[in-house]
Amino acid sequence: MKQPLKLISTFVLLTVLVAGCVIMRAPVSENAAVVALVDNAHADVGVRRFPNAAATLERALRLEPKNPRLWQELARVYMKQGDYAQAENLAARSNSWAGGDNELRAENWRLIAETRAARGDEEGAQAALERARH
Repeated sequence: MKQPLKLISTFVLLTVLVAGCVIMRAPVSENAAVVALVDNAHADVGVRRFPNAAATLERALRLEPKNPRLWQELARVYMKQGDYAQAENLAARSNSWAGGDNELRAENWRLIAETRAARGDEEGAQAALERARH
């Protein structure tokens, strides 16, 4: 029973990694202040200062609270921190603001799949990957 779970986890991880490599992302915002904050957050992530990155992204969200890309950026920071439940919630929030941006929705569902796999919810991870494909 453990072998299939390990295979599914590996599949989910590889799917997320490959998807992340081929997706060309739209600019996070047209607002220069928001772009600067996101750049600062990326720099903090690069040196593993995740709480600082999260705080910076939360500042950006105060400027643009309906920006789905900012919610996704914040979800990714929480994922890197190992706070999988919060990362999933934030990715779902991103989807709530994504409108017709199907690429962003698919990215969020792959992120949700990754969070579920990390928590050992293989069935939930598979369901999220299925949502990413549609």
